[in-house]
Amino acid sequence: MTLPQDGALDEQAVPHLIAIDWGTSSLRGARLDEAGLVLEEKSAPLGILNVPNGDFAGVFASLFSEWMKPAGSVCLISGMAGSRQGWVEEPYVACPAGLEELKQHLRWIEPGRIALVPGLSDEQGDVPDVMRGEEVQIFGAMRLAGLTDGLFVLPGTHSKWATVRGGRITGFRTCMTGEFYGLLSQHSILARTLDAEAPLDEAVFLRGVMRAGEGNGLLHDAFGVRALALFDRLSPAQSASYLSGLLIGEELRARELPAGPEVIVIGAPALTARYALALERSGARVRTFGAEATWAGSRALRE
Repeated sequence: MTLPQDGALDEQAVPHLIAIDWGTSSLRGARLDEAGLVLEEKSAPLGILNVPNGDFAGVFASLFSEWMKPAGSVCLISGMAGSRQGWVEEPYVACPAGLEELKQHLRWIEPGRIALVPGLSDEQGDVPDVMRGEEVQIFGAMRLAGLTDGLFVLPGTHSKWATVRGGRITGFRTCMTGEFYGLLSQHSILARTLDAEAPLDEAVFLRGVMRAGEGNGLLHDAFGVRALALFDRLSPAQSASYLSGLLIGEELRARELPAGPEVIVIGAPALTARYALALERSGARVRTFGAEATWAGSRALRE
């Protein structure tokens, strides 16, 4: 360990944990000190589908080589970098699974320095379900919330609902909610009377949630967005919030919410706020986490 001339500790000489979440369309990383505090964060629109010529090693070096310079630094990469289209494919770990199972199946790109975190799979009858990256967020949120049991919701393009018992993920379900919203709001007849970029109207959003809860079916309720617009009962901005409420409400209608314990929601603030509104409307207590869940999960894996 070196000291600069002014006598202060040279931060770059101290080994760090580098935590990276490498998704489909973007990647983000954080440099953590020995206590798990975030020293620096980076992000780039270089998800696995945007890596030039499939040069994952080159992208990694261009963004994180400086962070890896201190001897003993270790990088854990979660997310789609371990998928079939990613850096190296790492098989899924079957549920139920905890931190120990993930540690046992780390795929080391560089032994002792750079590793891919495996995703999880869950068999549901004869149809499997999968996740990559969310498992790290769940274990991080467990640590931050001080929980070993509970329901964890991770909204996004493909939303996840995971059940945790005794510190292990026992099962999960995926809903294509975000992707369906994109398809309906941009590529269906609804796009003609809907402003997909409009800010959230909470009252109209909850109206959509309640409508979905009546059980009329999403295929019918979705057409109602157009009919309400034709009768001037929804503006283009309101239509976006109503459609969002219908889709998220359909997610909730298909789930059995636990009585008493809080539901943990992990994700981007704009999305977690919507899910919190919908869940609280259904009587659940909600706690939300953002990127800090990923960093805490990576630290839990490293310990």
